[in-house]
Amino acid sequence: MDTSRARKLIEDVWESSIIPTLVEYVRIPNKSPAFDAQWAEHGYMDEAITLAENWVREHAPSDAAIEVVRLPGRTPVLLIDVPGTAPGNVLLYGHLDKQPEMVGWDEDLGPWDPVLRDGKLYGRGGADDGYAVFASLTAINVLRDQEIPHARALILIETCEESGSFDLPYYIDHLTEKIGTPELVICLDSGAGNYEQLWMTTSLRGMIGGTLKVDVLKEGVHSGDASGVVASSFRVARELLDRIEDSTTGVMHIAACNAEIPEQRVEQAKAAAECLGGVISDRFPWVEGMGPVTQDRAELVLNRTWRPTLSVTGVAGLPSLQDAGSVLRPGTSLKLSFRLPPTVDANVAYTAVKEELERESPYGAQVSFEGSGESGWHAPILSPWLADALDGASMSWFGRPSMQMGEGGTIPFMGMLGDKFPEAQFVITGVLGPGSNAHGPNEFLHLGMAKNLTGCMAHVMAIHAKRSL
Repeated sequence: MDTSRARKLIEDVWESSIIPTLVEYVRIPNKSPAFDAQWAEHGYMDEAITLAENWVREHAPSDAAIEVVRLPGRTPVLLIDVPGTAPGNVLLYGHLDKQPEMVGWDEDLGPWDPVLRDGKLYGRGGADDGYAVFASLTAINVLRDQEIPHARALILIETCEESGSFDLPYYIDHLTEKIGTPELVICLDSGAGNYEQLWMTTSLRGMIGGTLKVDVLKEGVHSGDASGVVASSFRVARELLDRIEDSTTGVMHIAACNAEIPEQRVEQAKAAAECLGGVISDRFPWVEGMGPVTQDRAELVLNRTWRPTLSVTGVAGLPSLQDAGSVLRPGTSLKLSFRLPPTVDANVAYTAVKEELERESPYGAQVSFEGSGESGWHAPILSPWLADALDGASMSWFGRPSMQMGEGGTIPFMGMLGDKFPEAQFVITGVLGPGSNAHGPNEFLHLGMAKNLTGCMAHVMAIHAKRSL
């Protein structure tokens, strides 16, 4: 590959076409169906996928087949099938749905107000991961421009990922024949330790999401009259959570939520910690005086990639501070988000958590936990050719070797594909580096990283095809 020529093509397409399209994409509030039950009526998802489809039709090779697939009652899928000029089958994946707004954006930024500043595009969904369809197709176009052979490439873009991809299994079944049997899967929806090299994701944590509901009264009563007689629903909830998690250490008590960490991943965590140094913790917006749970950086990497955690992400039953009177409230509901080790069966873990929370409720309070689980993913060992290709790509486009590290998030599609295609090799990577803050306020897409990543994917696809010629 002529890297200079490829770099010019990528730069030109990103600046003239991809960035303006992503600016328009950020403006569309196409929240994932879990956060917008009326997504179909609102039409934002259709607007987003039409925007991407129109760009693809303008930039795809003339022999590509492009369609938006719609199953009744399901979020749509964009499918781009580019015939190969070499044997083989590559599947490229991304998504176009978004997380909700979240509070805390800077005054001059907002989730639906795109801002270009200092080489970054601020706004919801650009990095997570609206850019994927554009980068994937541009990588293929780099190869076509230089007449470099590549395998048949199928780009699959879903619109339900941020809701756990509950629509995707139906499309996988529907599109089984078209998907075929990929030898290589490329996903651009993951993280990066920094913006200076290519980062390969070796694992993704699973998750359990659900609502813990605790009711103690039929209605609120005077706290001076009832406290000491009626247990606070918040205290009952706190006692129940103590069954699950050690509140002083964060260690999860439930055996089904824990797993042994492979030695190779421990060594990779140590290497990542040495490479990143203080970035591992410094990248978070700490309040003054706050710091990480340990100063051992390798342990921090393992905590966010291989150990179970519990976060309370929402609450109901609590009035605002302004409206809070002297009332012992009738109930408290907590939205719980568990992250699970990559090798844990999420359904088994969910059942264990539910049983532990609901057994023998304190004082006979009415307690329920309702939710679901999604298992994580553990990458197969990289084939030597792919390890060399990734290092070569990183050196060509970043000037530094590639790195491997697990990620704390969940991409349900990877688990589905890992089960369906156990022989496939996976390239799971992305642009979610320090400060990019996916799901939170001030989310941004690092444009330089995205451009280099586009080139890296072209490099890897070229090496993949070269092996079969």
